[in-house]
Amino acid sequence: MEDGRQPLLSPQNDHQNRDQHLRSTNSSIAASFALGSGDIPLINSVRDFSREFCVESKKLWYLAAPAIFTTLCQYSLGGITQLLAGHVGTLDLAAVSVENSVIAGFSFGIMLGMGSALETLCGQAYGAGQLDMLGIYMQRSWVILNATAVLLTLLYIFAGSLLKLIGQTAEISQAAGVFSVWMIPQLFAYAINFPIAKFLQAQSKMMVMAVIAAVALVFHAALSWLLMLKLGWGLVGAAVVLNASWWFIVIAQLLYIFSGTCGEAWAGFSWKAFQNLWGFVKLSLASAVMLCLEVWYFMALILFAGYLKNAELAVDALSISAGSFADRNSAPNIVFWTVMIAIGINAAISVRVSNELGAAHPRTARFSLVVATLASLLIGLVIALALVLARNHYPDLFTNDARVKELVKELTPLLAACVIINNVQPALSGVAIGAGWQAAVAYVNIGCYYVFGIPLGLILGYKLQMGVQVSLNTPFFNVPNHDPFLFKSRTAAEGTKTNLLDRQC
Repeated sequence: MEDGRQPLLSPQNDHQNRDQHLRSTNSSIAASFALGSGDIPLINSVRDFSREFCVESKKLWYLAAPAIFTTLCQYSLGGITQLLAGHVGTLDLAAVSVENSVIAGFSFGIMLGMGSALETLCGQAYGAGQLDMLGIYMQRSWVILNATAVLLTLLYIFAGSLLKLIGQTAEISQAAGVFSVWMIPQLFAYAINFPIAKFLQAQSKMMVMAVIAAVALVFHAALSWLLMLKLGWGLVGAAVVLNASWWFIVIAQLLYIFSGTCGEAWAGFSWKAFQNLWGFVKLSLASAVMLCLEVWYFMALILFAGYLKNAELAVDALSISAGSFADRNSAPNIVFWTVMIAIGINAAISVRVSNELGAAHPRTARFSLVVATLASLLIGLVIALALVLARNHYPDLFTNDARVKELVKELTPLLAACVIINNVQPALSGVAIGAGWQAAVAYVNIGCYYVFGIPLGLILGYKLQMGVQVSLNTPFFNVPNHDPFLFKSRTAAEGTKTNLLDRQC
């Protein structure tokens, strides 16, 4: 460098994009990605860093804010159904809770994970200007996810027998089994919805998803009250409304796409959707494994807590503190709310990284990671500080049991550390998805969570008698390390302008 200063990011000497970048920055500050814009210039000073940080933060939150709102609305659908089921009867509540947590929760994780493959492919195709491939990729994902849904229908059909097998009472198993069969239409709504969501996200069309989700939530709440309570339909009403709400979201999004608002990204149905399916299946499975390994880890914590001394007390305290993301329809806990924010940032950084890598902008992709990680860390620190300061009061929101309150207070420092780490980790996972590293991260998750984390937790919890504290300690030590500085300039050059799976199709 002529002035002797070293850039804060990326040692490459490339200034030709500076003027183009500054012009595109001024014209597209609200949008997350502008086709034809250049890579960010070298960052040589704190002033450069601050300028680019502000620009990238606006782009990140342009995506993250509506993504957070959409996630909250969609997750609230099942929560409202479960809440009203409790007013119908205890058996009805148990049936809805078990079906939502075990059967639908398992299927939801697999479908969402497999649909995440589209975040890589559509995002990079959009960044590379290959808009015609977005619709092909979405249709290809529909084929794979609907085939998966057909297989998962067996889980719904035989849910009653499976629930008995894992220890549920005969009465609850029968009721949940019947309700599971009624909820099969929701499974196929998942198979259509998740690819649509990734298709729209890749184009930064988050706001339309948020509006549709909000309308669905309002109608869901009103119709659930009408059919379940006012007309006395009970579980039948719950199934009708929950299925209808998810299919309303699907149909509304499809109408938006078919109306022509996506331009070249949707050119109609094509037989190309059936080409190169095996390569797509491999990436979809890797995405599903990556996500499910993370979800099942938290489920395992709750399960193992049930075998500790004073198991009921331990499970209650852990459920208030961490709970399980898979039980997406249970009462929201502390980690639930932080995860909602993290999911929004995960979706946003995945779009940003995939778009920029697709456009062969490695420096911008890398800087997006820096901004997302710092934002996640800052949010985690603020939430952790709030928990520590309010540790004598917030347990009152969740329980009236004095013993549970006291244990939650004792767990608060560990919970605060867990919140900080778990707020950063989804941002790093979003980077992995955007860059197409799902298979590698799946192996990392296996090693961190299952080879090291859970065995360590069992040893500390049972052998050394450390109890439920271990359940919050092990995530702190075992969050997978998706190193942000593994970004290389060649990543974009090798992985984009020709698409990740194909261009020949």
